[in-house]
Amino acid sequence: MFVQLESFKTEIEDMDSFKFAIWYHDIIYKATNKDNEEQSADFSKKALKALKFDDLKTKKVQNLIISTKKHELILTENNDNAYLLDLDLSILGSDWDTYKVYIQNIRKEYKIYPNILYKPGRKKVLKHFLSRDSLFFTKCFITKFEKQARNNLTKEIKML
Repeated sequence: MFVQLESFKTEIEDMDSFKFAIWYHDIIYKATNKDNEEQSADFSKKALKALKFDDLKTKKVQNLIISTKKHELILTENNDNAYLLDLDLSILGSDWDTYKVYIQNIRKEYKIYPNILYKPGRKKVLKHFLSRDSLFFTKCFITKFEKQARNNLTKEIKML
């Protein structure tokens, strides 16, 4: 995510908060938990307090992290939230070989679930994303990743 950030860094209004949101957004992640984002946001709050980071900016970091749960915009005063969500989903628009590795890694994360449960759940998630008018929020990500992402998701659904 940090590497990709270089290509649009001039678009980000609050770079410090944005970078902390990237850093902490999946700091707590367990496939079986339904509150990873909330836990990651809480973790970021404690860590940023120890760094004496501004309280308002810390709240912004927390909201950015929470927005990754449903991939919906929470903060709309600028495009920072949109870019974070787009970065988080950019793997969906990678080339097929890279995407296949991603699929394999997702399956490993959810290995505790047998295929009879995993496949319908995964299809539901993928179909949810495909039902959106656009997977991405920013013009640059739509242009760069949208078509390939839709192709990848459709191909994965057929494989399931």
